[in-house]
Amino acid sequence: MVWVIGAGLAGSEAAWQLAIRGVKVTLFDMKPDKFSPAHKNTDFAELVCSNSLRSDDFEHNAVGLLHEELRRSKSLIMQAADATKVPAGGALAVDRNAFAEFVTAKLKNHPNINIVHQEITELPINAQEPVIVATGPLTSEPLIKSILGQIDNQTLSFYDAIAPVVYKDSIDFNVAWYQSRYDKGDGRDYINCPLNKEQYYAFVDALLQADKVEFHDFESAHYFDGCLPIEVMAQRGADTLLFGPMKPVGLTNPHSSEKPYAVVQLRQDNKEDTLRNIVGFQTKLKYGEQERIFRTIPGLENAEFARLGGIHKNTFIKSPLLLDEFLRMKKYPHIMFAGQITGCEGYVESASIGLLVGYFAAELTKGNTPLLPPRTSALGSMLAHLADTTNVDDYQPMNINFGLFPELPLQLTPKGKYRKLKGMERKEAYCQRALTDLMPWTEKFLEY
Repeated sequence: MVWVIGAGLAGSEAAWQLAIRGVKVTLFDMKPDKFSPAHKNTDFAELVCSNSLRSDDFEHNAVGLLHEELRRSKSLIMQAADATKVPAGGALAVDRNAFAEFVTAKLKNHPNINIVHQEITELPINAQEPVIVATGPLTSEPLIKSILGQIDNQTLSFYDAIAPVVYKDSIDFNVAWYQSRYDKGDGRDYINCPLNKEQYYAFVDALLQADKVEFHDFESAHYFDGCLPIEVMAQRGADTLLFGPMKPVGLTNPHSSEKPYAVVQLRQDNKEDTLRNIVGFQTKLKYGEQERIFRTIPGLENAEFARLGGIHKNTFIKSPLLLDEFLRMKKYPHIMFAGQITGCEGYVESASIGLLVGYFAAELTKGNTPLLPPRTSALGSMLAHLADTTNVDDYQPMNINFGLFPELPLQLTPKGKYRKLKGMERKEAYCQRALTDLMPWTEKFLEY
């Protein structure tokens, strides 16, 4: 018997993977007795923000690749999506009510699943059965407090302040350069983009005039001084950023004898150093505004964004610090976490971690060692993000993107030289490698 707490996308997927492997499941969900501020439907796997599961192109797109990997792994969530999809061009969009009804019916009709409509208010540290916590980014306050009491002061984040992340190879190093302030560290810790006086004040003006995203009714602007949105800092005075994230001190521009008036720094965001986080640029600007304004920064004119910034109500744990490779708590190995509470962002990503944790729990319950998905796959790369200790203090939720994947090898040209793949050719190579490497794992995964 395994307990699954929460019947969102991750919990529903985890319960399904356990049940089809012959493991009895008790699935707890607090609806309909209690709803989170964002939920209204009594069914499971409710989509509250959008009916789109994003691109379905598995030959050139990371989330489309994740769709395909989930399909090949017999995911319940993908079965529901394919059964209830509506026209949306290259995106996978669904009828939200039909989608939730499909998932709910599948779970209610499976003989190995017992559904209990009850709020779990305490982390079950003394439970005799394995437990999967899949309560999502709007975990109820009593359970949050209980989790906080058991994670050694590694606090949950209630308002995640997310800065944009760019692909490193889209930065223009004819303008930008590697250097830490006062040459501390190994010299490559930060990438610097310089602004002159005119560029800086134009940037500040653009921030002040840009369109911002409004908070939801269940959110409020509880900003902390350590994670103020960059546009809020700019509102405190035109020079405020010069004493904050854009201060130009301790740096020497090798491309120019002119001292920078302001500097934007980008910090390594993953182990492979394919992604760079724009330091201090958490923001509530609308996505289109972010792309437009941040590309005015010298060196980022052609920046490709793996993630855009935001500040919204969210609850997630520092998975790299608290969980092992199978997403079990190091402190209480019978408790596992799945879905957005682990630090994956997005419906499809949440379902993918639910699928993996359900499989892991089933194998562990039977006394077997689960097989980890290949690191080169979308599933393996999403899982690797949850274990990446590169920036534990600044650990933030992440959507699947090619920056999380191991870099591709250089390609030999007909002239005997090596080159990096770029553009669509690069994306296609990531997808082809992932699906090829995933095949042996999928064969083992489906042996039940």
